[in-house]
Amino acid sequence: MKSVRVFCVLCGLLFSAQSFAGIELTRLFADGMVLQRAQPVRVWGWATPGQSIRVTFDGRSISSVAAPSGRWEAMLPAHAAGGPFLLSVEGDATAIVLHDVLVGEVWICSGQSNMELTVSQANDPAATMAAATDPLIRQFKVPKSWSDTPDDRLAGGAWVAASPQTVGAFTAAGYFFARELRARLGVPVGLINTTWGGSSIEAWTDAATQGVDAEAFKAKMRGRDADDQRRLDEVRARIVDWQAPRRGLVDGRAVWADPQLDDTAWAEIPMSRRWEESGYEGMDGFAWYRTTFELSAEDAAKGIVLGLGPIDDSDQTWVNGQLVGGMQVAWNKPRVYQVNSEALRAGRNTIAVRVEDLGGGGGIYGDPQLRFVRTADGVSHPLADAWKFKPDDVRLNLDDDKNQIATLLYNKMIHPLQPYTIKGVIWYQGEANATPASAYPYRQQFARMIGSWRQQWQEGDFPFLWVQIANFASGGDTPEYSPWATLRDSQSAALALRNTAQAVIIDIGNPADIHPRNKQEVGRRLALAARHLAYGEKLVYSGPTYKAMRVTGAKVELSFEHRGARLMARDRASPLQGFTIAGVDRGFVPAQAVVVGDHVLVWNEGVKHPTAVAYAWSDNPEAANLVNAEGLPASPFRTDDSLACLPWGSPPGSRKCTLPEPGSVAAGTVAAGNQP
Repeated sequence: MKSVRVFCVLCGLLFSAQSFAGIELTRLFADGMVLQRAQPVRVWGWATPGQSIRVTFDGRSISSVAAPSGRWEAMLPAHAAGGPFLLSVEGDATAIVLHDVLVGEVWICSGQSNMELTVSQANDPAATMAAATDPLIRQFKVPKSWSDTPDDRLAGGAWVAASPQTVGAFTAAGYFFARELRARLGVPVGLINTTWGGSSIEAWTDAATQGVDAEAFKAKMRGRDADDQRRLDEVRARIVDWQAPRRGLVDGRAVWADPQLDDTAWAEIPMSRRWEESGYEGMDGFAWYRTTFELSAEDAAKGIVLGLGPIDDSDQTWVNGQLVGGMQVAWNKPRVYQVNSEALRAGRNTIAVRVEDLGGGGGIYGDPQLRFVRTADGVSHPLADAWKFKPDDVRLNLDDDKNQIATLLYNKMIHPLQPYTIKGVIWYQGEANATPASAYPYRQQFARMIGSWRQQWQEGDFPFLWVQIANFASGGDTPEYSPWATLRDSQSAALALRNTAQAVIIDIGNPADIHPRNKQEVGRRLALAARHLAYGEKLVYSGPTYKAMRVTGAKVELSFEHRGARLMARDRASPLQGFTIAGVDRGFVPAQAVVVGDHVLVWNEGVKHPTAVAYAWSDNPEAANLVNAEGLPASPFRTDDSLACLPWGSPPGSRKCTLPEPGSVAAGTVAAGNQP
């Protein structure tokens, strides 16, 4: 957000001026904060160079002196869980007192939209919010913001205690994770929610880790800023007469849905593209679409089905001034609304759609075949390719793509958090990198990002837990290559790092929605991993993970780690599904599979000399059903090394790899070095 970025610069200047008269704390240190228990806690801020600083917490005081840069830091001794306490910071002539400070467990929650998705958007929001009566779960929400250089100061944020009134805005995955920890540990839990929907891993990683030349990057961004401003000016000139707010919907009355409205002065817009691609770049907020269609008296009397295609993000839809449907935050769901005869008339009928775009792409878009009027006889009639269009109460910015640019989010949304003392990180990201060009490189990028964050926080190999991306029909899956399966494999490869774990959720995704709503189970599975890695509980915290294969004759025997009490199909009465097998021709075909003791035996009668097995290897492996007795799903895998032989950017199918010989043992790609 350009406005946020400029505001932050002004704040920085203001704080610099104020620091000569007093003390500044980083925004994380505020009323209602949660400090990490049982670990020394860093407290830091800025003051006049040379000023003496004294930090007092629960009867213990630590002194510090502001450096020539103005920055000061003090280290409080480890403290047991509890609170509320007061924390005071005193300088030569100024004192700051923070109230309602708790000590418990602090976790960073980061990633893209599936971590950003709120409690109000997850399953059963009303019941969840009504039950959120535990104020010892708290969230600090880092605003979406970016910088082309590492910035020590956050753009904003405040600590908020969970309640029925506030928890709807919490990260859902994070909240359900925290709720599980509260039930098990009985101590306060603080979540630092630093997320941005659609963000790539490159945006969350610092320049040095990615080999980015910082000075050259700054110069490039200055040129980009100038180009952004030019494009914004062009859009601003286009909508200058449309800035009066909410003229289309006044006191609940849809003025612009009136079929008698004269819309001849409205612009026209093509319906196959979002509005950013049609001359309204950087526009968020509300805009209206209008068109008409014809009906016979007979068809009007019987009612119709109205198809509008997907709408990014939310809509309200009227026919002849009567509200006939609407969806909230369903950017990729085609709208199909039943329209009864009372809303219809013989002859011309008017459709009006009020669209709200929260960020990124906006408007009605997609396949023209999804926009239709279907009469009672089952015949579909296409709607116009271009509709009337008018913005209403919009805002302009060109920050939506900043979540794709290397380092920008790290600089403003991660770097300022360091070195706040934490227990660990939960991470839910990867969908943005699940492409043919990015899915395999992710395995190095992800491991390097984890390593760099750990180094920068200076707390050793703290627990780093992540959610493996869910099953989803992305449309990019082919018989030769699955970008989502490759991305999952890249995530699994990071389990070779110490003190890591992943929550596999290929059984609870929604093939038609990239944002699965069952975040309760996501949080529970993350909490299982935390209870083992971070808190030392002896429990089954992971589903089966591939360990090795042995070829015996025409069958392949697979062994697994994290088998739990036993291996089994999710539905015990069903056969194992989701396995494929390859012979010497390296073509994978469906396979039969059965659990034999602690192993899985895989075969296909037509494959006499098997060389490799794959499991759940597709974007949407919803049929895959291998679990342990504790109900945790097996992680997707391939036993061959063809992914490692695939040069970045080369076309699928061009790889040449050596496959294991019959009778040999092939080790899995997932190492067992993730124990604390």
